[in-house]
Amino acid sequence: MEVMIILVPLALALGLAGLVGFLWSLKSGQYEDLEGAAWRAIADDDEPVAPVQPEAAPSRP
Repeated sequence: MEVMIILVPLALALGLAGLVGFLWSLKSGQYEDLEGAAWRAIADDDEPVAPVQPEAAPSRP
């Protein structure tokens, strides 16, 4: 039972740290644009690259 003296305050402190982190993320705008990141991940912004032709090996006589 002596371990409960350590575990209960530790659990409360971790819960409070998680709550503070969540509230900070709300305040800093982490959840403002939920769909934008998904669309940026699948957007095709790159220029198409032409396929590279392999160089012909010199023929031996």
